[in-house]
Amino acid sequence: MASDALTPHDPRVTHHFTTIPSTPTSESITYHYLLANPNSSSFPNGPTSTVLLLHGWPDLSLGWRYQVPFLLSLGLRVIIPDMFGYGLTSSPSSPTEYSLKKLSAHMAHIIRQVTSSTEKPFEPVLLGTHDWGAFLGWRLAIYYPELIKGVFAFCIPYTPPEGEVTSLEEHVRKHPELGYQLQNAGGDIDKAVAGDRKKVRGWLNAMFGGVDKEAGAMAFDPWKGLDLGKLDEVGASPLVGEEIMDFYVDEYSRNGIQGPMNWYRTREINLQDELPLAEKYANWQFQVPVMIVMVGHDPALPPELTDGMEKYFAKGLRKEVVPEASHWVLIHTPEEVNKLVGEFLEQFL
Repeated sequence: MASDALTPHDPRVTHHFTTIPSTPTSESITYHYLLANPNSSSFPNGPTSTVLLLHGWPDLSLGWRYQVPFLLSLGLRVIIPDMFGYGLTSSPSSPTEYSLKKLSAHMAHIIRQVTSSTEKPFEPVLLGTHDWGAFLGWRLAIYYPELIKGVFAFCIPYTPPEGEVTSLEEHVRKHPELGYQLQNAGGDIDKAVAGDRKKVRGWLNAMFGGVDKEAGAMAFDPWKGLDLGKLDEVGASPLVGEEIMDFYVDEYSRNGIQGPMNWYRTREINLQDELPLAEKYANWQFQVPVMIVMVGHDPALPPELTDGMEKYFAKGLRKEVVPEASHWVLIHTPEEVNKLVGEFLEQFL
């Protein structure tokens, strides 16, 4: 594994907060994000560009811990938010606040705040995404194309806006390998781990590849989810070390997990938002270079999901697969990830 990774209190990043102003339908909210700038002695003219990294579920900004030092070595400034509902970012209880349309506006606010100067109102950024962060990233690039100059996404292909609203239950009937999403949306996990640090740890270990010690099998099953009665019996994650896991447990014990789970309660909200876009974007093409990286060991998200994606990308689509990696490719095979990212970013540097 790559040896250089951020730690929970790493001096290479600074912590920042920004307030998203209130709207007629939403109260003001606060985002926490990490900001890392390249070494000024190595890059005396300042950052060569800016990268925004969007993590997925159930992760935090430190989910990109192996990529940030590498990106800094390329002279890039890096922004890594705790996504909505996570970490030190606001965590409203209503799922309506978690629509991809609203969250895209949040990301646009952060981009403009960090990259604006007296000479120009904003600087387009390079966008790196994983899991739910990729779902958001694709929509961010649709809603605010002027803010994005390139995308590298992991595990989640682009799909255009749909012309009808279907429920999560209907979606899972067509894709039973996503059955865990019904459990996530239902609320039972929120209740099972609420206020219990040991169960929070068991849940996180399960999500990051931990084994049910009694059954001798992976504790998380994409078709079914988790056996909530066995969270205390999940072994340690083979991918997340003790220091990082302790930090994650602290973060998820603060506000609970309702906020992260709310992302799974937005299917109909998002589809309703996108109905006006369906016809316009049916054959729409991204006008920036894009790379999508899939993995060989993710039963819910196999590489063939990217078949036919090329038609949506006017500047070309680079498709890669990391055969030995699980869904947690960013931390499972970080050296391979950094190699692919570096090759893709050469055109911008």
